[in-house]
Amino acid sequence: MIVVLKHETSKDQQAQLVEWLEQQGVKADISEGTYQTIIGLVGDVSQIDVDMLSMLDIVQDVKRVTEPYKKSNRKFHPEDTVIDVGGAKIGGGNFAVIAGPCSVESEEQIVEVAKRVKAAGATLLRGGAFKPRTSPYSFQGKRAEGLELLEKAKEATGLPIVSEIMNENHIPLFENIDVIQVGARNMQNFELLKALGKLDKPILLKRGLANTLEELLMSAEYIMAGGNEKVILCERGIRTFESYTRNTLDLSAVIALHEMSHLPVVVDPSHATGRRNFVRPMAMAAAACGADGLMIEVHNNPAKALCDGAQSQTPDMFDDTMKAVMRVRKAALEE
Repeated sequence: MIVVLKHETSKDQQAQLVEWLEQQGVKADISEGTYQTIIGLVGDVSQIDVDMLSMLDIVQDVKRVTEPYKKSNRKFHPEDTVIDVGGAKIGGGNFAVIAGPCSVESEEQIVEVAKRVKAAGATLLRGGAFKPRTSPYSFQGKRAEGLELLEKAKEATGLPIVSEIMNENHIPLFENIDVIQVGARNMQNFELLKALGKLDKPILLKRGLANTLEELLMSAEYIMAGGNEKVILCERGIRTFESYTRNTLDLSAVIALHEMSHLPVVVDPSHATGRRNFVRPMAMAAAACGADGLMIEVHNNPAKALCDGAQSQTPDMFDDTMKAVMRVRKAALEE
């Protein structure tokens, strides 16, 4: 349920109403916009008299919300959420590009890539330290050492860093990581999501390979219900019957998620297609359909990459992709 307050409502009147609502056994979340204040009620609202609430002088409207996700629901929070990561803003018209190698392999590699992607216009650096792999015999990442190497790349470039977590026991290792990524395979690892909900740190939540948009938002709800509302959604392709590409990039999800939720949405064309020559056109398409950012894999020598070399762009390719994406962004904004 959401309660829309009249514009002239005072802070004292708002506080009195919130106090009364919470006495009814529900949690009241306040969302203050430029022209409107909304109180979102989470919990058992069956005992609240909607007609009585609607009659209050300070209440403009009362609406019941049927969707199971509340905190991530745009009805509760009509204005776009903007997440600031060390000066790099995502959402609300701000466009962010997260770029870097699938896996951190050495200090020389990650620092070189970080410098190149920053020069091309990337605003955040990605790099895998803990790698979920289908085969137990594949490279699993450099783990804690990889996180330390990412920090060195940040020192060299100033780029905020993004890296994937695999286990809630690893949370202490991520203290200096700016954005914690939850991969597609962990999208419904609810114990991990609840643990991340206790942090004051942005979480990049990737859509699972076979999950609906509502399931993605329910996973975001786990994090937000714990108190951490800094969630970034990521569309990275879903599994369909098509096998020509690694996955099928669902760009309609960007538009749908913007209707359903106030959270920023970024697109990962690298994992979606699995082919570096597909990344540029799909990144342009993502920018055209209103994505709040991109996540692109870049490696200084993809042929010798320890992980996902086939989908990794070279720094020169990434530079070309960034120029193309910025042209699309400019054209879209001029419409």
